[in-house]
Amino acid sequence: MKILVLNCGSSSVKYKLLDMETNEELGAGGVEKIGMKGSFLKHVRGDGQKVMLKGEILEHQIAVEYILGVLTSEKHGAIASLDEIQAVGHRVVHGGEKFNSSVLITEEVIHKIEECIDIAPLHNPPNLAGIRAIEELLPSVPQVAVFDTAFHQTMPDYAYMYGIPYSLYTKYGIRRYGFHGTSHRYVSKRACEFLNLDYNNTKIISAHIGNGASVCAIENGKSIDTSMGFTPIEGLMMGTRSGDVDLGVVTFLMEKEMIGSHAVSTLFNKHSGVLGVSGVSSDMRDIENAIAEGNERAKLAMDMYEYRIRKYIGSYAAALGGVDVIIFTGGVGENQTRTRQIVCEKLGFMGVEIDNELNAKSRGKEVLLSTPSSKVKVVVIPTDEEFMIATDTMEILHKK
Repeated sequence: MKILVLNCGSSSVKYKLLDMETNEELGAGGVEKIGMKGSFLKHVRGDGQKVMLKGEILEHQIAVEYILGVLTSEKHGAIASLDEIQAVGHRVVHGGEKFNSSVLITEEVIHKIEECIDIAPLHNPPNLAGIRAIEELLPSVPQVAVFDTAFHQTMPDYAYMYGIPYSLYTKYGIRRYGFHGTSHRYVSKRACEFLNLDYNNTKIISAHIGNGASVCAIENGKSIDTSMGFTPIEGLMMGTRSGDVDLGVVTFLMEKEMIGSHAVSTLFNKHSGVLGVSGVSSDMRDIENAIAEGNERAKLAMDMYEYRIRKYIGSYAAALGGVDVIIFTGGVGENQTRTRQIVCEKLGFMGVEIDNELNAKSRGKEVLLSTPSSKVKVVVIPTDEEFMIATDTMEILHKK
């Protein structure tokens, strides 16, 4: 079965075409700057050949048309005809409490996704735009929605509720939802396969760390807590997001700076985190270079970033009553050897011990970093959300 996976953002569409029978990636890429000057499509064939196409891409449907065009092009394509695409799987960021698993997309499902727009105004509309584009361009092809929030629907109420009047939960659905669920689900399952452990009898802490970052506590295959909350801003300090902050700071700044809700949201989502503290960049590679040049603010940003990861791992070990496996994934987790070492070196009280020499040369691949004497297994598992989305899509269609 050949499945097209779409991840539609506000000004971008990432895609991957997978042959699930051969586990082959036939083509992948992304459209950037939708609705802006200089929009383009980057495409990589399964054999590694790359191409960039520039054009006036004003909306998501046009972006999807470009993607379908390049996938079927004689020169750069991966398939001879669109008829070869048997299903489309969509990443949908927010399913609220309406979805605890992936679902076949129907009009009823679309309406429920629309009902979640209030709590995901930046994410669900472009996700829906991708779904509507496929409806228009490939009307006979079944579509499946895979929700970032679904994996976390197993959290107990005492973990997902906030200490605010209960009426605000019943009225507006204000609670912790969590994100990166598809990634946490994939890497936790894959880690158990890699380590030959029983997924349904293992305590796991998964750290998806990159420009966006979250930690998840997984007990016997189920998410029991996660660091992101009602929105993706809560939890770890991230590239441009503040992470945890005293709510009093928000109201104080609104009064002192005389700014409204939109401006303060932009401040904490776009201008804070590693970028805001360092004044250098949100890219951790730039931060490492700045530290090497003696930039003290860059060092402070890195120290804060790594400290919060370690603090959440420690707190989730307490929530789980112990931990069997710690996973690093995401752009930083998979590639930044320093962060993995710094996070792990003060977890010795939990029995964590990693091979620093092995860690220093391990980037972007599956590897067991912990020593034979470590009481906790520490692994790097590169995430593959597209494969997870395609797998869910195939399984749902096989059940039809």
